[in-house]
Amino acid sequence: MKVQMTHIVHVNKEVPLLRFKEFEGIWTREKFKGLVKINQGLQIPISERYTEEVDNSYFYITNEFLKAKSDKKYYIKNPNKSVLCDVDDILMTRTGNTGMVVTNVKGAFHNNFFKIAYPSTIDKDFLFYFLNLTNTQNTIKRLAGTSTIPDLNHSDFYRIDFPITTLPEQQKIASFLSAVDEKLQQLTKKKDLLEKYKKGVMQKIFSQELRFKDDNGNKYPDWEEKKLGEVDIYISDGNYGELYPKASEMKQSGIPFVRANNIKNLRLVWNDMRYIDAELHSVLTSGHLKTDDILVTTRGDIGMVAIVSEDFNGANINAQICLLRVGQELNAYFLLQFLGSVNGKKQFKQLQTGSALKQLPKGNLRKIKLKKPFLEEQQKIANFLSSLDSKIDSVSIQIKNTKAFKKGLLQQMFV
Repeated sequence: MKVQMTHIVHVNKEVPLLRFKEFEGIWTREKFKGLVKINQGLQIPISERYTEEVDNSYFYITNEFLKAKSDKKYYIKNPNKSVLCDVDDILMTRTGNTGMVVTNVKGAFHNNFFKIAYPSTIDKDFLFYFLNLTNTQNTIKRLAGTSTIPDLNHSDFYRIDFPITTLPEQQKIASFLSAVDEKLQQLTKKKDLLEKYKKGVMQKIFSQELRFKDDNGNKYPDWEEKKLGEVDIYISDGNYGELYPKASEMKQSGIPFVRANNIKNLRLVWNDMRYIDAELHSVLTSGHLKTDDILVTTRGDIGMVAIVSEDFNGANINAQICLLRVGQELNAYFLLQFLGSVNGKKQFKQLQTGSALKQLPKGNLRKIKLKKPFLEEQQKIANFLSSLDSKIDSVSIQIKNTKAFKKGLLQQMFV
């Protein structure tokens, strides 16, 4: 998305850095106390809530509503008018996870929320974006305190400075940022649809409902069922024992020392990477990685899998991980996708041991049953699923870049 109708102005604390060219003049600031009015919601015991709509009931807006993909809903009967909100109202959490902003929702709100009543001189969406600014969020969290349960009171909320500009400029800024949010929503929906499509296709592939053919249109041979221990594969535990490095011995640079939290979405990531020196690496020989090795977490959160890219060739792994190095009869990417499928995850769960500390012994890993296609069909399956992963990755990058673009806009379009 291009910012074609804006221009850069000279840095001034009362003028935004990025501004639409039809607007000029300085902005002012005013405390919330002179502009808005807030009231908090109503605490209703769970015993008095309904899980379905009944006569004279209202949707009860609680912290549960803010949880991603939560389908739990509550309803309450005959609440006071003071705790009702409409789609044009703005709510903000005042305690616990303080500062979360909600709008475009209708119902009765919980005591954990403030409702913010604003005058006609303030655009709703402009106020919404201001409350979500990093600087505003930091101010809210500071005012709420650092106790176990942060709590923002009325007087502290009213101390927040709000930037004042003309209503048309507020509306123009809010409209532009809303367009960016709409783009984000479209990209997020596209990613979700691609992920659902891939999941459905994988179920059909691994159940053999969907089969690939050779270049002449002929069927490939029937799949063989084998255990991992019966195919040409090398399996090694991660490093452990007396020489296993302590957290204090980790380095800021050196040989990457991969842990479970470096495994994300079938890949290795650099976030929160730890390192060991070359001398220790030469001793910890059981976890030396090569490109296209498959990694499986075997302790704690069992069954997360990833393939080793060229960037991690020569890295090492800790004791939570096993590496699988395929031979001539398996395609590494095919194995990765199988282990990450519903079938693979189900077997990981069935074969894990322990109660307090779950683990998947190397011997049990060898018991995983795999329906193995002809190698050429494996390659076609791997290529097809890899192309889907590439599309999902592409959309993920677009989402990441659009979020960064929006963050920059928020920093520059407000004072």
